[in-house]
Amino acid sequence: MALYGTIILPGDKSISHRAVMLACLSEGPSVLHNVNRGADVKQTVAILKRCGMDVQWQEDTVTVQGAGKAPFLQPQLPLDCGNSGTTARLGMGLLAGYPLQVTFTGDESLSQRPMKRVIVPLRQMGARISTRNQGYLPVMLTGGELWGIQYDLPVPSAQVKSAILLAGLNAQSETSITSPLPSRDHTERMLKHLGAPITNEGKTITIKPLKKPLKYLDYTIPGDISGGAFLITAALLEPDSEVLLQGVSLNPTRTAFLDVIKAMGAQVKVTKTGEVVGEPVGDILSRTSSLHGITVPPEQIPNLQDELPLIALLATQAEGETAVTGAAELKVKESDRIEAIVTNLRNWGADIEAKPDGFVVRGPTPLTGGRVQTYHDHRIAMMMSVAGRIAKEPTRLDDKDCIGVSFPGFLTILDKLEHD
Repeated sequence: MALYGTIILPGDKSISHRAVMLACLSEGPSVLHNVNRGADVKQTVAILKRCGMDVQWQEDTVTVQGAGKAPFLQPQLPLDCGNSGTTARLGMGLLAGYPLQVTFTGDESLSQRPMKRVIVPLRQMGARISTRNQGYLPVMLTGGELWGIQYDLPVPSAQVKSAILLAGLNAQSETSITSPLPSRDHTERMLKHLGAPITNEGKTITIKPLKKPLKYLDYTIPGDISGGAFLITAALLEPDSEVLLQGVSLNPTRTAFLDVIKAMGAQVKVTKTGEVVGEPVGDILSRTSSLHGITVPPEQIPNLQDELPLIALLATQAEGETAVTGAAELKVKESDRIEAIVTNLRNWGADIEAKPDGFVVRGPTPLTGGRVQTYHDHRIAMMMSVAGRIAKEPTRLDDKDCIGVSFPGFLTILDKLEHD
């Protein structure tokens, strides 16, 4: 059934996390509109409130009473990060420079995701951190005086980079981070806009200790392009479809998905309309398209992690072979996404083969539909929901509630776009 219409997306999840955290360090009240209402961002708000912050949430508007350079109080209970790796990893960096003793916990899935990549540099900066299970949650952090470091990221990671930058705000000397490849740069852009002493030269980012509170925020968070990618994919696959997404973040570290699908033959038009807090914003128009297989360059993978399930789905309907390599990080997301992608699409009749760091798909193949094992992973649930629109049988998700982690109302929006 054709999809047609205009959508304003929920606020970008990555930007929402960072805006709420950095607002705590501001010099006054920050008002954030179109904050992502998914469970992940709610976990970030919850841990900040547990640390004494005055955060008020009304529909999609969040107000944070900034408390300057020393905003946090000793929490009386563990900081439950739920399923949110961003909450846990950035939260450790944010709190590491304060005289607090905190324990970070999470659900079963998050407790199986590696935290050592953040723990190692924070320990080098002087934070005292212990774990009960060799680098996994729960993590016990004793914050205090930190020292700047020069750190080479073993693999590109926006979360690790951001955790170090947040800790660097409270260090006694400057901190430099060098990354082998670019990764999401929302933290750097926002810090610069808020007046933090941060510079970027080549592959190295340097931040100096914060001497005064950050500026307060009052702005509308742009739409989440990672969530929008699922609607774009649906429009590409459904016959006679045309979907316009308005006010979307067009951060160049987030648009690799658009580059890849254009290389596959997708009819996608991007129009930049402005800039918000250092983030380019615009509209994306997508139409039904005939696709062909490609080899996805490994250097694009760091900025394509969340959308790789969609590349796999699109590849099942594309002419020829599509190959993805360099994506070993998929194994340590909310699920082992390589296994989740391959298992579900193969069960539906796709010609897909798992690789140690990716997958190969040969298309086009019809999809049968039916049962879906989501692995309680929101991206897998949404991807298979889109796949179900072109499958022979109805989709039966074993856990549709997990979609609420990042995109509450996603299935409703898909239904509203339907046109006979």
